[in-house]
Amino acid sequence: MAQTTLPETHRILQLTSTSEPLQLKTVPTPQAGPGSAVVKVLAAGILSYSADIYNGKRQYPFPKPLVPGSSAIGRIVAVGPDATTLVPGQLVFLDCTIRGRDNSEAVILSGISEGFTEASKKLMHGEWRDSTYAEYTKFPLENCIPLDEQRLLGPVEAGGLGYCVEDLMHISKLVVPYGGLNDIGLKPGETVIIAPATGPFGSAAVRVALAMGAGRVIAMGRNETMLHKLSTLDTRIFTVRITGNEKTETDALKKLGPIDVFFDISPFMAANSTHFKSAIAALRHSGRISLMGGVYADMSFPYLSFMHRNLTMKGTWMFSREQMFAFVKLLESGLLPLGEKNGLSVGGKFELEEWEEAFEKARVAGAGEVVVIVP
Repeated sequence: MAQTTLPETHRILQLTSTSEPLQLKTVPTPQAGPGSAVVKVLAAGILSYSADIYNGKRQYPFPKPLVPGSSAIGRIVAVGPDATTLVPGQLVFLDCTIRGRDNSEAVILSGISEGFTEASKKLMHGEWRDSTYAEYTKFPLENCIPLDEQRLLGPVEAGGLGYCVEDLMHISKLVVPYGGLNDIGLKPGETVIIAPATGPFGSAAVRVALAMGAGRVIAMGRNETMLHKLSTLDTRIFTVRITGNEKTETDALKKLGPIDVFFDISPFMAANSTHFKSAIAALRHSGRISLMGGVYADMSFPYLSFMHRNLTMKGTWMFSREQMFAFVKLLESGLLPLGEKNGLSVGGKFELEEWEEAFEKARVAGAGEVVVIVP
């Protein structure tokens, strides 16, 4: 039977200073008000660099004290008086990308970053300060994404997909590239370059592109072992190694063409990588480019070539609420399988008091692994 009452207190992890360890505390349980739901956290995601966020190495902006966290899977226990669809007992995905209701440009990442505007800071310094490394969390109604529990967690013999709750935390990685691929209009049968493809979000993009019906997915990367692993997932996956030689890469890509789309999700350290120019050079006339990476440096591109070849470039940060719902439909259809058969696994489950071990496990986890806190 679904829980419908809240305890007076619950346990949280709290950050008071980046120079001190997180603290396990017992505090009053949050209450639902207008525009919010209180959710029992079943599994909360951990980023590979979470330790560097909360020890100050990455210098992310956020208020203190803070309940850290990220996206999560949970079950609704209470809703505000204006909830029209969500009900207690419902299984939901908690989307950590919280936007201002009266200003969609005010965006925070729950438990991670307050953003860089006064409007976004107001969100995180006020109503949405505390995140998901807790037994219960208060979240905006619109960030509680309903999941078809019977379909996703039900046994295969009864028409379900047979996943466990922790499997569903792969949503947090897979939905990000879906935003960019959807924005750039990836169509069934098209050929798409994913680069770099061997990290957590790049390898997720490979799987999402396949689920969206791509005819060919060209995975670029330096790690030959990871490229080989990706190539075994589907006969539509082809690989091209990033060598540092732009011409060699372009020639290898063109042999797999014509290429319709280039999806880039480069980390900040890839600012000087040759793949950016080689992938653009390999695109067909009227090709499209999606930028979702974290490169801080300015990058140049061939202006005349862009103009003469009718190329389109579009940046996407995260994903929209509409894309989130569309992604869930894709997942529930079974077209985007989770689990070991698709190279996706749960690398570890840890309780709140085991947070240090959890952060370390997440740091060394493979690209297809999720590590979660289970309060």
